Amino acid sequence: MDAKFLTRLMMDSQLNIPSLLIEHYNEIGLNEQECMLLIEVHSFITHGDEFPTFENLSARMTLSETECADMLHDMVQHGFLSIVQKTENELYTEAYSLQPLWEKLIRFAYREQTSSAPEATEKTLYTLFETEFGRPLSPIECETLAMWTDDDHQSPAMIKAALREAVVSGKLNFRYIDRILFEWKKNGIKTAAQAKAHGDQIRRRQPAGRMVKPGTADHTEKKPDYDWLDQD
Repeated sequence: MDAKFLTRLMMDSQLNIPSLLIEHYNEIGLNEQECMLLIEVHSFITHGDEFPTFENLSARMTLSETECADMLHDMVQHGFLSIVQKTENELYTEAYSLQPLWEKLIRFAYREQTSSAPEATEKTLYTLFETEFGRPLSPIECETLAMWTDDDHQSPAMIKAALREAVVSGKLNFRYIDRILFEWKKNGIKTAAQAKAHGDQIRRRQPAGRMVKPGTADHTEKKPDYDWLDQD
């Protein structure tokens, strides 16, 4: 037996599996069989077979073809796996995509990071943003949140204040919030109270909104608009 050959064979055929999946599959809603089946799908994709058959998957597991089919169907339904269409030489083919699984793991990791941070409040930044946006955040948005705290050293209080400013302005997007934080940092604003005072001050310098004539539905004076993205 050539031990060196066998060792090299093992090393060369390694499959890169994210440690987040191994460590937290149960916490994102997978059991052992489901996790292993996804790893097998990942292995087939990595080696060039993007749509392995139930027979091929079953041959590597203790599951029957029917059990593999049912389990894959359930994981598509629950957002761990997707089936995408590809076009090659004018031929349409189907392929499995593990992008939904990776996104779930990224969101889980970010929730863990924010909830364990010393300054985290009962309602984390992650869940607060999801509530305001009315949808799950994308991986890029999660990375942007992490960048604000880790790279830009923005406090959760300032990020929440910028989120509120964007909500008030009716421009709820990450680019707008990022510009608000940039402007505050440039102006030496370090607390939510300073941010509110700054916002009130610049709005007072804006032209007054028009008054609605008496007898119409709205008699209140409209607040002047202020667009943070217009600032130099």
